[in-house]
Amino acid sequence: MEAGTLVLVHLHSPKEKYWGLLRALGPAGVTVRGIDVTLFDDWARQCRAGSEAELGPATLFLPLHRVEKVFEDARIGTVAAYHERFFEMVGKDVRDVLLLETGRPEGPLQ
Repeated sequence: MEAGTLVLVHLHSPKEKYWGLLRALGPAGVTVRGIDVTLFDDWARQCRAGSEAELGPATLFLPLHRVEKVFEDARIGTVAAYHERFFEMVGKDVRDVLLLETGRPEGPLQ
C-alpha cells in the first residue's frame, strides 16, 4: 500500500477501527489522516450540513504492535466502501475534504 490510499486499520488492545487516508506505513507503525469508524456517519452528516465542526479526522500514528490488519477501503459486493458512502452523503470526494482539513495544499503526500 502506498501513501494516499484510503484504508481501514484494525487495532487490538483495545479493539478499535480507524478509517482514513494512509500517510505512511513503516516498521514502527501506520500514520493515517482519519477518524474512528464509529464516528464516520456523524462526521459525514456534519460535512453535508456545512455546520461548524464538532468532530472530524485527525492525523494519527498507530504503533505497529497494536495493528492487527490494514485493508484498502473498497466495495465488497453490494456493500459500499466508506469513500463511496461519503460521496453519496456529502456529494464531495472525501480526499478533498481530508486534505482541506489539514490546511495543506493538495498534491503529493509528505
